[in-house]
Amino acid sequence: MEENQIVNLSAGQADQNADGQENAPVAENTAAETSTATTNEPAETQANQPAVEQGIAQEPVAETVAAHDDFDWSIDKRNVASYTQEEKDKYDKVYENTFVQLSDGELIKGTVVGITNTDVVLNIGFKSDGLVSLNEFRDIQGLKVGDEVEVMVVEKEDRDGNLNLSRKQARVTRAWERIVEIHKTGEIVTGTVTSKTKGGLIVDVFGMETFLPGSQIDVKPVTDYDQFVGKTMEFKVVKINEAIKNAVVSHKALIESDIEAQRAQIIGKLEKGQVLEGTVKNITDFGAFMDLGGLDGLLYITDISWGRINHPSEVLKLDQKINVVVLDFDDEKKRISLGLKQLTPHPWDVLPDTIVEGSIVSGKVVNIEDYGAFLEILPGVEGLVHVSEITWANTPINAKEFFKLGDEHEAKVVTLDKESRKMSLSIKQMSDDPWSDIESKFAEGSRHSGAVKNITPYGVFVELSAGIGGMIHISDLSWLKRFNHPSEYTKVGENIDVIILGIDKENRKLQLGHKQLEEDPWNSLQDTFAVGTVHEGTVLRKDDKGAIVQLPYGLEGFAPNRHLAKEDGKSVNAEETAEFMVIEFDRNEKRIVVSHARIWEQAQVNEKDAARKEAKVESDKTKKAVKNLQSKVEKPTLGDLGALAQIKERLQQEEEKKGDDQPQ
Repeated sequence: MEENQIVNLSAGQADQNADGQENAPVAENTAAETSTATTNEPAETQANQPAVEQGIAQEPVAETVAAHDDFDWSIDKRNVASYTQEEKDKYDKVYENTFVQLSDGELIKGTVVGITNTDVVLNIGFKSDGLVSLNEFRDIQGLKVGDEVEVMVVEKEDRDGNLNLSRKQARVTRAWERIVEIHKTGEIVTGTVTSKTKGGLIVDVFGMETFLPGSQIDVKPVTDYDQFVGKTMEFKVVKINEAIKNAVVSHKALIESDIEAQRAQIIGKLEKGQVLEGTVKNITDFGAFMDLGGLDGLLYITDISWGRINHPSEVLKLDQKINVVVLDFDDEKKRISLGLKQLTPHPWDVLPDTIVEGSIVSGKVVNIEDYGAFLEILPGVEGLVHVSEITWANTPINAKEFFKLGDEHEAKVVTLDKESRKMSLSIKQMSDDPWSDIESKFAEGSRHSGAVKNITPYGVFVELSAGIGGMIHISDLSWLKRFNHPSEYTKVGENIDVIILGIDKENRKLQLGHKQLEEDPWNSLQDTFAVGTVHEGTVLRKDDKGAIVQLPYGLEGFAPNRHLAKEDGKSVNAEETAEFMVIEFDRNEKRIVVSHARIWEQAQVNEKDAARKEAKVESDKTKKAVKNLQSKVEKPTLGDLGALAQIKERLQQEEEKKGDDQPQ
C-alpha cells in the first residue's frame, strides 16, 4: 500500500467510497484481476529471464491501482473514525492489565465458581479458570460457590493448555513456613497423629506430615504406638530440614519442661530428713528410681533394707507407692539420694535380750569369704563364723566348700559387741572337744577308716570323725610304688584305711599311715631281686634321665637311659616288654636299678671268656705233647727236627691268635 500512495478521505467520501466499492462494475474487477495476474507472474518464469529483464537495473514501473486498494479500514459504515495509534496502545495496555500476571509456584487467592462431582472450579483472575481435585477440600465442610481459598499455581499451562492449580501444595507450603517460624520462636503446636511408621508416628501439623520418634512420645518408654493414632496432642518442633522440608516434633519435650518446673519447685522446698511419698518408676541392679511428683530420686540398694538383698526387686515392685526419706540432694546436679531403711530403727539398737554370749542362734549364709562366712541372725544383724570355728580338726578348711549361700546353720555366740555391731559365732563349739580324750579313741597303732578331704602335693588329709583328722605323707601310701602326686593313688571323697602313727594333742594333729597296714615286702624281696638276677619288665614311662620299669610282685625299677640300649643299637621304648638285670638293690631307700644293656653285654663277655679258655686248653695240650716227645728222643734226627719245627711254628701261630683275642 505504501507504493500505491493511498490518501485518507473525508467521512462523506468514505461512505461514498464504501458504497462505490460495493457497487463496482465487474469490468473493473476484471481489469484488476488482469493487472494482478501480470504483476504476479510466476517466479520461475522471472527467474529464467536475464538479470536485466528482471528489473535489477531497470527503472521503477508504476503499479496499476486496483478497485479496493484505496479502502480505509479504520472507518466503518457509520462514518466513525478509528483510534489513533497512541489511543490504541493505551487501550491495549488497559486490556492486558485486566489479566493477573502469574508464575509457577506462586500462591494466590481464588474464588469457587463451580463444583462438580470430582473437581472444584476456581477463578483466580487469569484468562482461564483452574480445576482442583475435590479430594483436596475434604477438610472443609460445606464448601460452596463464592468461597475464597488459597491455591498454588503448579503450571500456567499444562500440555493441554489448562491452568493447573493445587490447594494441597499451597497448604503444605504455608504449613512449612509456619513450622519454620515456630521452630525459631519455640511455640507449642497442636497436631493429630495420623498413622504409625517405622520408629515412631506421623503427625499432621497445619496440614503437613511431621515425624514423631518413639523416644519423643513420653518420658516413659512406649511400646504400643497404636494407642496414639487418631489423638490430637500438643508438640514442640525440635528439628527441621530445609533441604527436604522435613520436621521432627516432640511431645516428651513438653512433659520434660513441665517436670523441670515442678522439679525446681520441689527442690526449693527439700530438706535432709524430709519424708516424701514416691512411686517406684524403674528398678535396676544397683537400686530403684522413685518419682516424687515430677522429680526423680534414687534409692540405692544398700538403703532399701537393713538386711542384705541381692536385687531391689526382692523388696520393691514397679508402680509401688512407698514413703522414703531424703538423705542428700544436689541442687546443681539435681540428684536426690533417698532411703527406705532409715525410716525404721537399726536392728542392732533393738537387738533382743535373748541374743547374748553363749546363746545358740540360727542364721542364713549371706556372704562367704576366704576367712569365713557371715550368718544373718536378724535383718541387718550378722555374725562371722571364722574358718577356725567351723571344726575341731586342725586341718585346713575351705569356707567356700563348707558353706553355701542361703543355707541355714546353727551357731553359738562367742563374742558380742553392740557398740561396734560385731558378733563372732562358732559351729564347732556346738559339740564337745573331741581332742580331750583323743588317746583313748585313736590310740597309736590303732586302725581306722576315714574319708579323703583334701589332697596336697605332699600328702593326703583324712577325716576320721567330726573334728578329728590327720595326714598321710606321700611316702606312706605304698611300700612299692613312688608317686609324683598323691592324686595318682586316691581321690577326694574316697574312703581309705589308715593306721595311727603318732598323736600331737597340743597342735591337734594325727600322723597317719597307709602302707604300714601291711608288712614291708622289701625284706622278703631282697633275695628275689638280688644283684645280677634277670627279670621280665615293662617300661611304664620315660623321661630325660631314664625309664620306670614295672617288675614282678608290683615293684618298680629305674633304668638309666644308657642301660636301655639294645644290641642292635636301638632303645627300649615305653610300653615295651623286655628282660632287665638288677644292677642295684637298696632296701633302705626302696630303690631298684635295672639294665637291659647289661644282659647282652654280659653275654658277649662270657662268649669271649669261653673262647679264651678253649684256646688255653688247646695250647696246654700242645706243650704237653712236645715235652713228651722230647723226653723220648735221645738224639734228634733230621725227621725229628722237622717235626719240632712244625710244632714250634704252630705254637707261635696259636700265641699270635691268642694275642688277637685279648679284649682291647
